Amino acid sequence: MGKPARGLGFWMTLALVVGNMIGSGIYLLPATLAPLGMNQLAGWGVTLAGALCLAGAFARLGARMPLAGGPYAYAQAAFGPATGFITAWSYWTMIWAGNGAIAVAVVSNLSLIFPWIGQTPGLPALLAVGCVWLLTLVNISSTRAVGDLSIVTTTLKLVPLVALIGLALWWFATGAPRAAQPPVPIGFGAIASAAGLTFWGFLGLESATVPADKVENADRVVPRATLIGVALTGLVYMGISLAFAAYMPAPEAAASPAPVADLLRKAFGGGVAEVVALFAAISAFGTLNGFILLQGEVPWAMARGGVFPRWFARESSRGTPVRSHVVSSILLSVVALLNYGKGMGDLFQFIASVSLAAGMLSYFLSMAAAIRLLPDEKPMIAIAAIGAAFIVWAAWGLGAEALGYGALFVVAGVPVYWAVSRGGASSTAPNGRG
Repeated sequence: MGKPARGLGFWMTLALVVGNMIGSGIYLLPATLAPLGMNQLAGWGVTLAGALCLAGAFARLGARMPLAGGPYAYAQAAFGPATGFITAWSYWTMIWAGNGAIAVAVVSNLSLIFPWIGQTPGLPALLAVGCVWLLTLVNISSTRAVGDLSIVTTTLKLVPLVALIGLALWWFATGAPRAAQPPVPIGFGAIASAAGLTFWGFLGLESATVPADKVENADRVVPRATLIGVALTGLVYMGISLAFAAYMPAPEAAASPAPVADLLRKAFGGGVAEVVALFAAISAFGTLNGFILLQGEVPWAMARGGVFPRWFARESSRGTPVRSHVVSSILLSVVALLNYGKGMGDLFQFIASVSLAAGMLSYFLSMAAAIRLLPDEKPMIAIAAIGAAFIVWAAWGLGAEALGYGALFVVAGVPVYWAVSRGGASSTAPNGRG
């Protein structure tokens, strides 16, 4: 079948990239980074440089090969179906497992505004799963609907963050007194810790490459949206970090359950916390929308490439991978519910961290694919090599235990690949709809 009549334009694709990177975590990250002092700024700088290298490689691959599946498509083209499967499996598991945390974040922020949500047994779990399936229906309806929603939520999620950066610039211009910060030694270990925390803020930078077949003028739009999206997101993150370093004492930020709201409250008074919580919920909701798009596209692309059961390659009459969305969202719902099961919180955190460790492999293999597929572009080879080195460093920061379990997560997909290969799947699945 052909492309949908109207796909994702530049602004929709840019909103998808920015919206997938900027979630609700930025509203809490200043508290996590505060004890690291100025090391956090160095960490952001290192992470932004690494993210731009990754984005540069993905952008170039997207321009040369605007194929559906993003990391999977590049790895398969460079190294064959087995490596393509490993890349896609690690990336897909990272998405649907990580989406469980995002679904929970939507409801957690809403419960700050409406405390009765958290006080009603079972309601938070139902709302989290309800968000998953509402957005799954949006994704099934059409890719264009996903793009429209991405523009709205990304615009809204930037409002309080841009307001905070603007407030800090106003304070700087008017000579407002700076916050006294406790001395924290600058050290490689502390910078590495900061980079390990800040890297998760750039997960999703490759978002434009995954649904590339549904992007209008993908060879131009995908690279532009990827590079501009990463640069814009990096500016927002650095601006927030500088605002906190200048105008909120680190101990105060570290102890705050809502640091962004507390800093805005200094200028706008009470009632800000609820407003910020609402925007944080919208931010998480928009991010969930974008990543549900990706979690449906990846198994569809794998099936089309012959490394996943053909059943997943079926599309609706609107050109959306319904079966892939349904299965992915069932897995996502299970992970979200684990967070609300009695005594299951640790298991939820375990699955999320292990899936992230497994997902790092997909980024590394994508950089290796860029080196293999772009042999005539020496500057790009150097950029991809730096990106690969950055991924190795970031993965090292996760620790041996997480990486070990992450490897098992990847190995768990081997029987699936073996079964599909043994079944003699063709390189391209049928174009049927269902």
